[in-house]
Amino acid sequence: MSGEVRISVRTLVEYAYRSGSIESGFRTATALTEGTKAHQKVQQTYGDSDRKEVFLQTEILLDGMVFVLEGRCDGLLFDDDGGEVTIDEIKSSTGDPRLVEENRHPVHWAQAVCYAYMYARQNGREHMRVQLTYVQVGTEEQQRYVREYSYDEMEAAVLEAVRLYAPYAAMQLQNRRERDASIRELPFPYPAYREGQRQFAGSVYKTIKDGHKLFANAPTGTGKTISTLFPSVKAVGEGLLQRIFYLTAKTLTRTAAEEAFSLMIERGLHMRTVTLTAKDKICFREEVDCRKEMCEFADGYYDRVNGAVLDMLSHEKLMNRSVIEKYARKHKVCPFEFSLDAAYAADAVICDYNYIFDPKVYLKRLPEEVKKQTALLIDEAHNLVDRGREMFSAELTKAPFLQLKRDFKGRNSAVEAAAKAVNDYFIAFRKEQGSGGSFVLREVPEDLPGLLEAFAQQAERELSAPGQGGEAQELLLDTYFAVQSFLRTAKYYDERYVTLAEVQRSDVRLKLLCLDPSALLAQMGKGYRAHVFFSATLSPFSYYMDMLGGGEDDYTVAIPWPFRQEQLDVWIEPLSTRYKDRDKTKLPISRLLGKLVREKPGNYLVFFPSYEYMREVAALFLEQERGPQSGAAVNGEAGVTEAASGTASGAASGDGIEGGVTDTEKAGWADDSISGGSEAGLNNGPGSGLSIGTLAGMVTDASTDPGTRTELTAGDAGGIAGGSPEKSHFEAVEVLLQDRLPALDESGGGSIPAEEASSGGSGDETGSGDRGSRMLRILVQQPSMPEEERESFLASFRADSSRTLIGFAVMGGIFSEGIDLRGDRLTGVVVVGVGLPQVGPERNIIKEHFDRDGRSGFDYAYVFPGMNKVMQAGGRLIRTENDYGTLVLIDDRFLQRRYQSLLPPEWRHFTIPGQKNERTH
Repeated sequence: MSGEVRISVRTLVEYAYRSGSIESGFRTATALTEGTKAHQKVQQTYGDSDRKEVFLQTEILLDGMVFVLEGRCDGLLFDDDGGEVTIDEIKSSTGDPRLVEENRHPVHWAQAVCYAYMYARQNGREHMRVQLTYVQVGTEEQQRYVREYSYDEMEAAVLEAVRLYAPYAAMQLQNRRERDASIRELPFPYPAYREGQRQFAGSVYKTIKDGHKLFANAPTGTGKTISTLFPSVKAVGEGLLQRIFYLTAKTLTRTAAEEAFSLMIERGLHMRTVTLTAKDKICFREEVDCRKEMCEFADGYYDRVNGAVLDMLSHEKLMNRSVIEKYARKHKVCPFEFSLDAAYAADAVICDYNYIFDPKVYLKRLPEEVKKQTALLIDEAHNLVDRGREMFSAELTKAPFLQLKRDFKGRNSAVEAAAKAVNDYFIAFRKEQGSGGSFVLREVPEDLPGLLEAFAQQAERELSAPGQGGEAQELLLDTYFAVQSFLRTAKYYDERYVTLAEVQRSDVRLKLLCLDPSALLAQMGKGYRAHVFFSATLSPFSYYMDMLGGGEDDYTVAIPWPFRQEQLDVWIEPLSTRYKDRDKTKLPISRLLGKLVREKPGNYLVFFPSYEYMREVAALFLEQERGPQSGAAVNGEAGVTEAASGTASGAASGDGIEGGVTDTEKAGWADDSISGGSEAGLNNGPGSGLSIGTLAGMVTDASTDPGTRTELTAGDAGGIAGGSPEKSHFEAVEVLLQDRLPALDESGGGSIPAEEASSGGSGDETGSGDRGSRMLRILVQQPSMPEEERESFLASFRADSSRTLIGFAVMGGIFSEGIDLRGDRLTGVVVVGVGLPQVGPERNIIKEHFDRDGRSGFDYAYVFPGMNKVMQAGGRLIRTENDYGTLVLIDDRFLQRRYQSLLPPEWRHFTIPGQKNERTH
């Protein structure tokens, strides 16, 4: 194998000499790394003739490959007569340097010896002194170790490191040659481009070539994934890139990227792609515990990982979760750490946003030279605004410090004192503020960072001690990480931040809230060759360019909707869904849904701004569809053919249903008219008698006798999700859909006679004189749905079903983005409300911040995020050129210019029920 291999000294020695086990999460997070300030403190003690940050380079020929080895040594020290030359390698940590034994870190000695060899080779020296300087951040305490090496010893050590690295280098060279040759021959993996797809792909390629950022609004059906990946892959073949990161926040879009790579691999692409999965999901243990004593995959990890990476990269191209798990078991290595090590070697990485943008977990070992040849493809980029705020915010509460003070009394006086000092600060802060409540500060609380730094130092020393464990130690570890996050965030604090303080009885909560993440997102993305931000709802451009760190020289492209207008039938029902009006418009909405499923039987998704609102309308709808006997118990009579509670395995009626939202969605979404507060009655207590599988209480409680039923009225709908956590988090009800609907009242805008629906489905027809009937299946999303239940929920939307299906879901939740129900799997989508986030202190502060900056704070805090959820929900409907469907937007604000101007162009050809002429914007 011939070719040039450029490699840094650090990369070489870490590959060759890392050994042993994965240490605890604490040790991993605080491993000895270079700290700029600590280095500078040491370097300030150098003499006049000494040099710092000296660049060194040499070439080594081995097995036909030329290894270009380069790096910067921290210090080059000369004695008074110039006879002795010392390489100084500085390592900093918050831990006590006196605890670092001389032979504890072979990698550090190897790194320093490489620098010494490179200098000796360039300057003809027969021997060199090598010094390791360990320094503690904060106290500046130092510990030094010095060794002397002959030239032959240094050369042997470096050649041995290169020899160990050579098989991996040869594999990488071979893979890249195969990759580049395959890319040159790679055709577009579909017979033809869709409308707008070629324009999009061309824009991506130009952005990479010019080294800019692209903001792309590409409607559903454009084929966004392949439109970004294919030109990026071609750019790799042209030498413009060496690596691609495909960033996404959702499992479904991650899968779409894997499928796109799989399709190109089928067409001949030779490219190594790694998907990163969160540690808690991919861990082989029931509970994550990375101590070598507790996990055989952590024990001896670094002794086996190089062979594992070499094996997998030599035999696989698409390394998704299942492939990574297979090789991890084969080589007995931690699958999460293994996937990270493989990612550094891959041509493409599919992962969450945080691996690039989150300062706590970003890929720190990615060299600047690699970044310059890397493109970031950011899918569903509209989500990055709020995710960015989360990444750059941090909070602390008083309670853990009080508990730690108690736990470590008589056990570790230093930790006790440090925790007491922070707890005392919170007490004084609480007294200073007087009465409880929430308020806003414009700076980091004075004196707190110093106390937290002192606590972090003592906590680290305690956590570094061997043989520690127990609940107190776990609390100390969790609090230590929270403190480090708070201190890190405090360094970012500027006019884009505020401090939220909340005083409640004995506790105090302080949150450093990032209002505008744009500058920090730009900073974390600095150095990468190109960024492509894309979404079906990246509109308006001005807002997203502003919030995601765009500049005047960056590009935008808006791809037209690729389908025919006649495929989409849009209605706007001008009912008020404002919080104050919901009680009087719930019934008209319920009746409208009944009319819709009668006139156009099929599969429907109905999206609401909150769980409470969704449940209340769902209960009304069910009561309405059960007919005049709705007050009777659910027992198979009174027009109710089946009421089934599912289990986690989806056993009910053969169809498992699921529901829920991610952590950022649990609070629910309300309306701009809400003055505050939370969603009431979402969970009943253990004694409520309601099962988690209850839709408005009209489903059997799994813990009671099958003959016992619980009956609720529509007014009780807020308590649908009660029961024990072991039960399923989904609900399904089947009713006989009556072919008759009472006339809508005045608030419903009048009634339109329903067309006669054909009978069908399973179950018996009633003898009540109705003209016809068909089965109706109702699904309701629930909070925190397990993944298998989400899949079961979606699987219920079948194109060949004889039953009408209506799924109630929440805007901004797991079913409003990223799902793909093609053809007759989805007949219509109903969006209730304009999706405005729940009014609260944080949203109002964001509004005030942008108002002060001369931007529309209400739009930035409420309207733009809310309408994005509306567009995401409506985008579930038309996915291909063969899809047809009805989109119903329920809210009178959709007729206001502020909201209507944000609708996609294809939605502006809408009909208002009761008006003969179609209105278009």
